[in-house]
Amino acid sequence: MTEASRAFFAARDELLARAGDPDRARAEFRWPDVGPEFNWAHDVFDVLAEGNDGTALRIAEEDGTELTRSFAQLKQRSDQVANWLRGIGAQRGDVAMLMLGNRVELWEIMLAALKIGVVILPTSVVLGAHELVDRVERGTVRWVFAEAADAVKFREVPGDYRGVGVGFDGAGPGAATDDQRAALYDWIRYEESSAASLAPIARVTRSEDPALLYFTSGTTSLPKIVVHSHTSYPLGHLTTLSWLGVRPGDVHLVISAPGWAKHAWSAFFGPWHVGATVFVVNSARFDAASLVAELDRAGVTTFCAPPTVWRMLIQARLERKPRALRELVSAGEPLNPEVIARIREWWGLEIRDGYGQTETTALIGNLPGDPIVPGAMGRPLPGVDAVLVDPVTGEEADEGEICLPLEPDRPVNLMPGYFGDPEATARATADGRFHTGDVAQRDARGVLTFVGRTDDIFKSSDFKVSPFEVESALIEHDYVAEAAVVGAPDDTRLNVTKAYVALAAGAPEGETAARAILAHARTALPPYMRVRRVEFFELPKTTSGKIRRVELRRREEAAHAAGERLAGEWREDDFPGLKG
Repeated sequence: MTEASRAFFAARDELLARAGDPDRARAEFRWPDVGPEFNWAHDVFDVLAEGNDGTALRIAEEDGTELTRSFAQLKQRSDQVANWLRGIGAQRGDVAMLMLGNRVELWEIMLAALKIGVVILPTSVVLGAHELVDRVERGTVRWVFAEAADAVKFREVPGDYRGVGVGFDGAGPGAATDDQRAALYDWIRYEESSAASLAPIARVTRSEDPALLYFTSGTTSLPKIVVHSHTSYPLGHLTTLSWLGVRPGDVHLVISAPGWAKHAWSAFFGPWHVGATVFVVNSARFDAASLVAELDRAGVTTFCAPPTVWRMLIQARLERKPRALRELVSAGEPLNPEVIARIREWWGLEIRDGYGQTETTALIGNLPGDPIVPGAMGRPLPGVDAVLVDPVTGEEADEGEICLPLEPDRPVNLMPGYFGDPEATARATADGRFHTGDVAQRDARGVLTFVGRTDDIFKSSDFKVSPFEVESALIEHDYVAEAAVVGAPDDTRLNVTKAYVALAAGAPEGETAARAILAHARTALPPYMRVRRVEFFELPKTTSGKIRRVELRRREEAAHAAGERLAGEWREDDFPGLKG
């Protein structure tokens, strides 16, 4: 075991020893000094995997079959893949795009790439060729790993890269059709790696070398490229481990697609930090009842899902708690208090909210043992110094932008910067702080509640309106499955509150639903926040599932500039007795 390994495991064990004592964990945790040559795949995973036949990975398929791999098997296989990658020409610093779903090769390649210093660019399989053109060009991609159905998209993607086909030659998912095989004749077959050497892999990376690239969600602008080093992400996910509450021997399931940062948070680094089992479920479409049945069957102990999934579980009225569940967490967008209360009532467990960004690991969260403030995202996690900064004065305040001080020490779990974009990096780190662009409020106990993106908060009659607060009130109504709130320009009030609503299954449409929702808003919200307009709409989202309020704002601005009323909109004026 290297000195870097010893330092990592000492810090990890400190967090595990403080589980259930969140105040002590926050007060006593210190980031380990892992030195200049830390490599998580060598120094953590391989140490855990040596002679370890415990289950590292379980992949459940829709047809009832399940694939399992032990830690020892994945160590051996990742060494083999690493040797094969070197044999086909992959070098330290090359960028490899992994456009793969939840299949075992994804984990094999990620481990192998980390070991030899190939930079991993996870990419969602839902992207089209036009989006891939941008990612390949700006990401300086040299290698692409994809199944046949996605590999054919790259016929329209120029670039100096080699394609590696995963599963082309099999009979299962990913196998190429005759037409695809003809089109992809020059792609290397990943199956060839099974004949490579099993020789141990020498370490070649340094701690500050790039390890992963992620494109941001692009909720307000063109996605930026986040670069994470071998410490900022792998080591930085000690915060994620503490938030998840995962322990050795646990089975952890996260609802997140490969290609997005949260998948690495909870289906790679977080659980494997402690040698827990990563469990994933593949299905063509989401089914709440099937998911809960799998949670029960597999004995899942810790479960992470975004708010959308929690809301769908509630709509399906799945009141019976899966047998082994101990910890529930949510991230991606703020979780509404109504959802937390319903799950507590049914399952007797608290959903613990958490917060972080692609640029970081988990920053703020409710740890196991924390008193839960409904709707709050918690306190800064162990090792995190987060402050709220008034955007006007630049001074710390009880409401302001969430920032990370860069002095005296740069946060361990913060990206080195945006790839190929020093200007964006400089903007994000102005004034000696990393600026998240998110606004929160702090109560007397230091608990933080999300208010909104700096771009999403708007003023109505000189009052600040938080879309999240309005949305939380709206989804308490039975007709509302999801809501997105924006400011609609108004000549008198500057903006009025407009709600775009996705109706729950079975809810009435049109006038009946509009009247009921507007009436509910009158009683559930103060006058300055009150919803004045509502429209039933398919909410625009990024490929990672985050609502693009910027599109809705632009829609409102265009209608106002044209002096037009949107055709599908209902207003208070339409219902005598509601206005006021």
